[in-house]
Amino acid sequence: MQNDPELNGKYLGTITQDFALISDTLKEASYQLRIREISKYPIFPISKDMLPIGSLLIARPEMFLDWNYNFSYLENFVELRLILEESVEAFQEAFKDPDEFCCLFVVDGGFTKFIFIPYPED
Repeated sequence: MQNDPELNGKYLGTITQDFALISDTLKEASYQLRIREISKYPIFPISKDMLPIGSLLIARPEMFLDWNYNFSYLENFVELRLILEESVEAFQEAFKDPDEFCCLFVVDGGFTKFIFIPYPED
C-alpha cells in the first residue's frame, strides 16, 4: 500500500488541486471518526461518479472539484468485502498516522488504489 508512480501522471495533479481546497474538511472528518471511536482507520473514497462506499462528504459541484469525496473507515470496507478479513492486519500495518496523512481510496472506472497524502502543515 504505497503511492504508486502510475498514479502520479494521471491522477495526482487533480487530486492535489482538490486536496489543497478541502484538506481541512477531510482532516476534521478523520478526527471526528477517531474521537467518537467509530474507527481508528478513516478512509476517504473518491471518484468522479457517485460511490456506494461510505457517505458523501463533499460533492464535486459543491466546491468545483474534480472528485466526489466520501468518508468511510476500515470496518466498513471489511463489511463491504473491499478489504478481506485476512488482509486487515496488513492494512493496519501499512496505514499511516491519520493526524498527518489522509488515506484516499481512488476509484476511476476499473482503477482502484489506496494512496496517502500528507495534510498541509498548519
